[in-house]
Amino acid sequence: MKQPIFLKPLFQERIWGGTKLSKAYSYNIPSSQTGECWAISGHPNGQSIVASGYLAEKTLGELWEEQPALFGHFNSDRFPLLTKILDANEDLSVQVHPDDEYANTFENGELGKTECWYIIDCDEDAEIIFGHHANSKEEFMYLVGEGNWSELLQRVKIKAGDFFYVPSGTIHALCRGTLVLETQQSSDTTYRVYDYDRLGQDGKPRELHLNKALEVITVPHTATKVEPAVAQTLGGNITTFVEEDYFTVYKWDIKNSLSLTQEAYFTLASVISGEGEIISEGTEYSIRSGDHFIIPNQMQSFTIRGNVQLIASHPNSKGGRQGDMESTAREVANV
Repeated sequence: MKQPIFLKPLFQERIWGGTKLSKAYSYNIPSSQTGECWAISGHPNGQSIVASGYLAEKTLGELWEEQPALFGHFNSDRFPLLTKILDANEDLSVQVHPDDEYANTFENGELGKTECWYIIDCDEDAEIIFGHHANSKEEFMYLVGEGNWSELLQRVKIKAGDFFYVPSGTIHALCRGTLVLETQQSSDTTYRVYDYDRLGQDGKPRELHLNKALEVITVPHTATKVEPAVAQTLGGNITTFVEEDYFTVYKWDIKNSLSLTQEAYFTLASVISGEGEIISEGTEYSIRSGDHFIIPNQMQSFTIRGNVQLIASHPNSKGGRQGDMESTAREVANV
């Protein structure tokens, strides 16, 4: 298959959600508390469905099982990544995610959850919680017990275009006024540490998971330094944000026309702004803000044309890369 696989977005309502997914991308969201667009997902809690073509109405999980050649026979028992867009209309809970070993043992075979964030848009004074100041787990629990969140939690100012890598074990939270594209392992396991004493839809405080959180947090906090690498051409730029155990994440900023060569098993792509075309073997496929698609293994070379910005990613095997998107791009005139 030498054409992109377009997917229908799914939506998850959250008490901290809002309406930005509709305003930014004209999505038909279910309510005014829509927190998450599951854009590319093979997770059982929200399966993406193919939007068009001969694979239309197939779930991503079905494709993974029935047509492994589309994904280069990537060695995994499930689709390994999950792409989301999150509308943090209010603060998310302060939380932490387990690694693979812990999740497999205590969460019925789930994957762990290492993730990363690209800040699409945010309020002028927006911030995130990213890490903590405790030097030991004893100090961490003491500050939790005292409710001394201002001393415990590390807050970071953010702006549109920022990127953060959030390995499992990292205390974190998106805060109000933030629209984020998240690339993560395909997991839905979260341990809440603090939820601002909010009440859930049932009128009761939402469950906290302090015991599990304490077992998986990284103490002291260590932030992996992200040093984006930018390849510039007249046709646009490719920024490589992160190359880590589970995924590599890029921004494709197309100003004219770029020809790309895929060396990964397959690539996930989300259009965050603009519009254009992706061209494969002479056939054009329109893309616009809010579209999400997979570039299958057989689509080894393609061109993107227009004024359009995308976040792209592909899976890596833990402990080593399994190929990547060629980091150099060349301008293609009059394609």
